Amino acid sequence: MMTGMLWLDDDKARSLDEKVKRAAAYYEEKYGLAAELCLVNKAMLAEARQVDQVEVRPVNNVILHHFWVGRAQDAAAKGSRAHI
Repeated sequence: MMTGMLWLDDDKARSLDEKVKRAAAYYEEKYGLAAELCLVNKAMLAEARQVDQVEVRPVNNVILHHFWVGRAQDAAAKGSRAHI
């Protein structure tokens, strides 16, 4: 994923799944496309997993409590600058 929406949710009362669902719902409302991928700090998640239709992956380069939500980049879109 090269572009996406950065979402902050540091509410301790919400589970990771709830946070991902809220971020994905807002993404779809704002951009009109369903989110497919969510990148989170690896301190928040040990292994990749699915939350509804969103693949959640742990990475090193996303700040703690932030969710980088968007759509997976397919082979046809590589090299294009399509807005997500």
